[in-house]
Amino acid sequence: MVLQLFTLIGALGMFLYGMNLMSSGLQKTAGNRLRKFLEAMTSNPLKRVATGLGITAVIQSSSATTVMVVGFVNASLLTLTQAIGVIMGANIGTTITAWLISLLGFKMDISVLAVPLMALGFILSISKKDKFKNISEFIIGFALLFLGLSLMKNSVPDLQQTPEALSFISKWTGYGFGSVMIFLLFGTIMTLVLQSSSATMALTLIMMSLGWIPFDMAAAMVLGENIGTTITANIAASVGSTNAKRAALSHTVFNVFGVIWALILFKPFLTMVGTIITWLGYPNPTEIVYNATIEANSNESTAALYGVSMLHTLFNTINTIVLIGFTPLIVKIVTTIIKAKNDTNEDSFNLKFINAGPVGTAELAVGQARNEIVHFAEITRKGFSYVKRAIHATDEDEFEKYRKKLVEYEEMADQIQFEIATFLNALPQDSISEDTNSQLRAMYKIIGELESLGDSGEAISRIISRRNIHNKKFTDKQIEKIDTLYSVVDKAYSIMIENLANKTLTHAELRRAVDCEIEINDLRNNLREEEILKIEKNETDYQSSTYYIDLISELERMGDYIINVSEAL
Repeated sequence: MVLQLFTLIGALGMFLYGMNLMSSGLQKTAGNRLRKFLEAMTSNPLKRVATGLGITAVIQSSSATTVMVVGFVNASLLTLTQAIGVIMGANIGTTITAWLISLLGFKMDISVLAVPLMALGFILSISKKDKFKNISEFIIGFALLFLGLSLMKNSVPDLQQTPEALSFISKWTGYGFGSVMIFLLFGTIMTLVLQSSSATMALTLIMMSLGWIPFDMAAAMVLGENIGTTITANIAASVGSTNAKRAALSHTVFNVFGVIWALILFKPFLTMVGTIITWLGYPNPTEIVYNATIEANSNESTAALYGVSMLHTLFNTINTIVLIGFTPLIVKIVTTIIKAKNDTNEDSFNLKFINAGPVGTAELAVGQARNEIVHFAEITRKGFSYVKRAIHATDEDEFEKYRKKLVEYEEMADQIQFEIATFLNALPQDSISEDTNSQLRAMYKIIGELESLGDSGEAISRIISRRNIHNKKFTDKQIEKIDTLYSVVDKAYSIMIENLANKTLTHAELRRAVDCEIEINDLRNNLREEEILKIEKNETDYQSSTYYIDLISELERMGDYIINVSEAL
């Protein structure tokens, strides 16, 4: 019995691993297409639902889709209204898993093909082409998923040989509507523990097909799974923006409302499902006597499996049809529950795109990281604006205000670099294609250069501090020349941010960045040579000129960091 239990747990682990591997292979193969799919989001509610349905059908995880959507809301790429539409679609998309398991996992013994499929997967995995390697992951994951499902079915104890277990389960199914609530809670908790509604659905189908639980209790578990699956997004949004939390809560509101009407109309709802199954030529699952003698591949077992899958699909489809017109009301509800935070500090720091936590879809998360890096560059440029103000400060108090800002932005750059790097490190490497992996390497380089720009701003504040300590000042002519160099560096900043924002970098765009860097170098060289000539002729104060040369050298160094970003791209 103990060995059988561990075999069941191991089979469940194989099922989950197979699903993750299958999803990983699909993500690598279709990652760029999925990103473009999301970017094509429109104001049409039906297209938003179709987007959520399509992405979830591909990655086989409504939780991953919802967490991803929360991240996009957090980044202001989607409005709350748009996000709710995508989440509705994701709920319908996740029902495909139940049909896949019902049609292939029980009706056919697809586990017989598992080993040949793994052999095919291995052959593809040794290919030099990334495309074939990604397909091999999908095939091996597919094989493991159904092999795990087969092992789970075979590892479940035979209730005919354990009448005590049958009696125990029968006891929990004998409380009428109370039993419905018990199994609903059981489905919710199991989904929370496994963090996969697909795994819970598989276990539900197995328990019912073997006669452990009747159709109505399996239906209750399915309703519970729809509540449990919303918790993942709420956990991810807990560190996100106000709108991210609202998007996650809207998923809970949507599913809880659906469960409420499904419970109120529980009997009629099951009757409707039973009627549809009989139209398909199978026995009515609500009329079948479920016990340990039911045959796994009988018409009754098939009817029950199709009935649960149909119920899952109808529940989410009807819920979407009913609530899609009430999206503004859902927005109002979650907005009332989660109040907006007042943040009047214009220099406050918040990650915009990734602080809802890493998502399970690595290929899509890379797009979020790229957007966060653009945001990082914009923050460092804002810090750069205080360099000019510090240079032009007319008294010590005014300079001290700007010096503190430059120190603050330097610390901010350190923090952002760390948080982006942590996010990138957390992405599952086995779910990332080689092309995306090269993008990640570039991202690590880029955030290092952006952090160095923050260091340079703080270094300039130290140069001016030393100048002030020695009671020196720059001449009007020196400040004018510094301003000229500052303007060229600022132009380089602008080009860098444009290049970061582009999905691809053309030769012409890189040429613009290089030309600007050459202009910075030439201007720095001319200004330095002019100043050295003045020092030799005693036409300037030596100490002031030293600080002046140090400052223009630091501005030129910022130009180096800026061109390094475009070259990394």
